[in-house]
Amino acid sequence: MTRAGGIMLHWHGYTWTGNGAELARESERRPTSPDFPTSLLPPMRTGDWLLKPAKRIAETFHDATKAVEWMVNQYEPFRPPTDVIPLESRTTDAHNLLPRGVDVQWGEWLGGVRFLTIGVICCPNRHVGHPCPTHRTRAGGSA
Repeated sequence: MTRAGGIMLHWHGYTWTGNGAELARESERRPTSPDFPTSLLPPMRTGDWLLKPAKRIAETFHDATKAVEWMVNQYEPFRPPTDVIPLESRTTDAHNLLPRGVDVQWGEWLGGVRFLTIGVICCPNRHVGHPCPTHRTRAGGSA
């Protein structure tokens, strides 16, 4: 397992389901917005999930295989009958990318206006320098 900055590589799982039109509210999806920490919308960049309060973490993993299994379990109830991206391709890519420190995020229109996002974010993250939300919480920061 990779170690960066004294923290072992692990992964945080996040989900969001909502009206897809809300994703157009891009300003609150950026960390520079004062609304970012409290906004329920997913961030524009995957690594910025780590700036959200720790209570937004759905699950934490120390094994990439378990993280991929979690993604599949989150996705299965919403999986469309005709998957544009086959589940086998999604899982193969996730198994390949997560151990190498690359975030994986799946998005799917659920019919009508609903949109689903399932993300597993590497922590520490090589694309953004954000601290681990769980360490930030333990150190007395916001939860």
